[in-house]
Amino acid sequence: MKKTEQNIEDSPLEKIEGIVDSIVYRSEDTGYTVCAVQPTGKNAQKELIPLVCNSAAMWVGEMITAEGRWTRHARHGNQFKAEKVTCLAPVTAKGIERYLGSGMVRGIGKAMAKRLVKKFGDNTLTIIDKESQKLEDVEGIGPSRRKMIKDSWVEQKAIRDIMVFLKGHEIGTAQSTRIYKHYGNDAIAIITDNPYRLCKEIWGIGFKTADSIAMSLGIPPQSEMRARAGLIYMLETMSEEGHCFCPDDILIEKAQEILEIPTDIMRIALAKEIEKNNFFNDHGNIYLFDLYLAEVGVTKKLQKLIATPIAFRPIDIDKAIEWAGNHMHLDFDPMQRSAIKMALTQKVSIITGGPGVGKTTIIKALVDVFKVRKLKTALVAPTGRAAKRMEEATKHPASTIHRLLKYQPHTGGFSFDTTTQLEVEAVIVDEMSMVDIRLMASFVSALPDSCILVMVGDIDQLPSVGPGTVLSDLIHSNAMPFMRLETIFRQEHGGFIVQNAHRINKGESLVTPENEEDSDFYLFKTQEPEDVIKIALDLVTKKIPEKFGFNPLTDIQLLTPMRKNQLGADNLNVLLQEKLNQSDVYVQRFGRKYKLGDRVMQMRNNYDKEVYNGDIGRISSIESENQKLTVDYDGRIVTYEFSEIDELVLAYACSIHKSQGSEYPVVVILMTTQHYKLLQRNLLYTAITRGRKLVCLVGSTKAIYIAISNNEIRMRRTGLREKLSR
Repeated sequence: MKKTEQNIEDSPLEKIEGIVDSIVYRSEDTGYTVCAVQPTGKNAQKELIPLVCNSAAMWVGEMITAEGRWTRHARHGNQFKAEKVTCLAPVTAKGIERYLGSGMVRGIGKAMAKRLVKKFGDNTLTIIDKESQKLEDVEGIGPSRRKMIKDSWVEQKAIRDIMVFLKGHEIGTAQSTRIYKHYGNDAIAIITDNPYRLCKEIWGIGFKTADSIAMSLGIPPQSEMRARAGLIYMLETMSEEGHCFCPDDILIEKAQEILEIPTDIMRIALAKEIEKNNFFNDHGNIYLFDLYLAEVGVTKKLQKLIATPIAFRPIDIDKAIEWAGNHMHLDFDPMQRSAIKMALTQKVSIITGGPGVGKTTIIKALVDVFKVRKLKTALVAPTGRAAKRMEEATKHPASTIHRLLKYQPHTGGFSFDTTTQLEVEAVIVDEMSMVDIRLMASFVSALPDSCILVMVGDIDQLPSVGPGTVLSDLIHSNAMPFMRLETIFRQEHGGFIVQNAHRINKGESLVTPENEEDSDFYLFKTQEPEDVIKIALDLVTKKIPEKFGFNPLTDIQLLTPMRKNQLGADNLNVLLQEKLNQSDVYVQRFGRKYKLGDRVMQMRNNYDKEVYNGDIGRISSIESENQKLTVDYDGRIVTYEFSEIDELVLAYACSIHKSQGSEYPVVVILMTTQHYKLLQRNLLYTAITRGRKLVCLVGSTKAIYIAISNNEIRMRRTGLREKLSR
C-alpha cells in the first residue's frame, strides 16, 4: 500500500499558536478540517501553516493553539497534524471583523461585520454577548435582526460546547445543531444520562455512534440499557428494510452479533421493552409497538368500512357507466366496466394493473360520476407529484395523504384522525404500492365508516420505502374485492415503453423498433462503467435535448439502482451538476455543493416543513448572510437553514427506489452487472414505467437479462394479510 505520510508517531509533540486565515476544507459530518494558520508571537514565521485536525466548528479569524506533529504529505508537502486544538475568540478589531464576516453568525455578513467593528471596535463580541440591545445603534440592524444575531451567537456557543463534549465521535455541525434544537441547554446532561436517546431522537445519528459515546461515558458493555437500545436498533433497522416484525429468537440472535451480550440479559431486556409498551409480542413475533397498532388499526378500520352501508342514495350503475363513457367520449371495454361497477357498488375495492391498462381512465370516470351525484370526494396520493398528475388527469383537486390529514407539528399528529374524521363520502387513492403501513393506519383512521374507499395501484412495482407491503397484503388477503386490468390501451408513439414494461413483467426479453425515428424506447448496449457514464451524460445533456427538444433541467431524470459507487446517484449528480448548472452562487456543506437552480430531493419526512422523503424541487435562493436557502417544490417555497440542508441531495440523478410515485417526460436508466445485488424484475419494471414519453436504457444485455429473469421478490415480514384473513 502506497504511503502518503511519513511515520511520525514517535516524534515529540510540538505546539503552535496563530490565527485561522482560511478554511481549506471542513467536513460538517465529522469535523475533519484543513485550514491555513497565520503564526503569532515574536519569532513567528510569515508563511501560513497548513493545519490538519478534527475540530469543533473552527472559524476564520479565531485564535488557536494546537498541539501535534509535523508531517510530510506526498502531495501537499509539510503539514502540522494537530491532536489537540483550542479555539479562542479573536481580540483585535481586524480579527473580529474577519471572524464575524466568515458566516458564523446569522444576520452578519462581511459588510455588516465591518460596520459593527467600526462602531464597537475590540468590544464587538462583548456587545453581542452581553449588551446586544446596543446593536440597534448600527445602521441596518433593527429589533428582529438584533434578535437573530443574538440567538445565532448563543446557538453557536452551545453547539460548540456539544461538539467539544462529543469530540472523537464524528458528531458534526449538523447533528450538533439538531441535538441543541431538540434538547436545548440540557443537551449535555441528557446525553450523559442516556446517550442511546440520540439514535432514537436525532436524525442522522445511528446506533453505532450512540454506542461509541456510551462506551466513552463508562456505560458497561453488558448493561441492560445497552441491550435494550440494541434491540430497538435492530427492530428499527429491520423496519427500514420493510419488515413489520421479527421472530424473537432471530431478533436476539441478530442483536447479539453486534452487542456480544449474554442471552439471559438480552431476554430480560426484551421483556422490559415489551413491558414498557415499546415492543409487542404477537405469538413470538416481536413488533415495534406502533407497527403492531398500525396493522391492527388498518384491519379493524377496513372491516368496519366494509360492514357499514353507504350513506348516500344508491347509484344506477349501468346508467352511470353509460353516462361516464359518453361524457369522456369512450367505449369502456368489459374489464373496465367491471372495475367501475365494483368501485361504485363496494365499500372498499382495489384496482391494479400495469401501465397503459386504463387505471387513470377509471379514476376519471369515477370522479365524474361522484361529481354529478354531488358526493364529497377526496383524491389522494402518497407523493406531491403523483397527486399533481391525478389532479391534471381528472380536473379535480387532489392532494398528498399527509396534506389531506393536516399534520400538526406542535402535537406530532394529524388534525384528522379517529376522533376528528374527514367530511368525505368517497375517497380514491392512487399509487397505493407506495403506501406503507404507518401511513395507511393514519389515513384510514380518519375516514368516516360510511364512505367509499377505492385504492388504485400497480402491485408489480417496488414495494413502499417504509415498512409493510400494504397493497399486496390487501389483495392477497381476499378480504375485499379487487380487479386486475390486463388489456393494454395506451400505445402512443409506438408504445414500446408500455410493451416492454408488460414484457418485463412476464419475464420476456425487451423489444426495440426497427425504425428508431418513431420510437419512445431506446437501448444502448455497453458494459464498461466509464462508457456507461459517457453515454448517459451525453444523452441527458446533448442528444435528447437536441433530437427531441426536452429540457435537461426539468424534463429528463437519470435513474440508477443505487446511490453509492461510480454508477451511483451521488457521483452522477456531481457530474451532471458540473455540466448543467454553471451558476456561481452556491453554498458548500456536508461535502456537497448546492448551487442556485439545482434540482434537489428531500431525504426524510419533515413534517414541520411539510416536505417528505422523495419530494423534488429546485433551489430558488441562497442567502449567505442569513445562512438560509429556499427550495421551490412546484410553486411551494420551503426555507432551510444551512445547518439543515443535509436533508437535501442533488436530484439530477436518483435511485430507482426514490423515483417511485413520480413520472417524468424522459428517463435515462443505468443497468449494469455492477448493480448485481439489486438486479430484480420489479426494479427494472419500476424504472421503465417512470418514463412517460421517452425511455433510454443504458447498460449490458447481461445485466438486463439478470434483472428480467430474477423474480424472487425479497419477502417482508408483515402480519396485515393474516390479520385481514382471520
